Amino acid sequence: MDANSYKTLSAKPAEVEREWFVVDGTHQIVGRLASQIASILRGKHKASFTPHVDTGDFVVVVNAEKVRFKGTKETTKEYLRYTGHPGGQRSRTPKEMRTRRPEFILENAVKGMLPKGPLGRSMLSKLKVYAGESHPHEAQQPKALEL
Repeated sequence: MDANSYKTLSAKPAEVEREWFVVDGTHQIVGRLASQIASILRGKHKASFTPHVDTGDFVVVVNAEKVRFKGTKETTKEYLRYTGHPGGQRSRTPKEMRTRRPEFILENAVKGMLPKGPLGRSMLSKLKVYAGESHPHEAQQPKALEL
């Protein structure tokens, strides 16, 4: 065999072919669902995975308000933010976030599992999360993904 048959192929951004997947979040555990979604957004399920290139696919999550936590995390976990003023640290529990912005819970979990920096931000932009059953991405013909 010649030396070229053993070359490791490195994906180039222009060569990446993206698919669309739709995931139903009903009764799914947040962390386990988020880790599988992060893997798909990164492209780790593909043979052409390259760590420094965004080779991942698009993921549409429906019924995000129906995801669940294990144990007592629904009431004890806290999402912190800071207003920028002295004494301005605010916190909300997942129960409060579910009433205000249910998509945030899953988006935040997936964001923490992706690389930091411009590469991770481009991967996160391929995640589309919707609280209800419907989504505006039917034209992309997303495939149902069982997790």
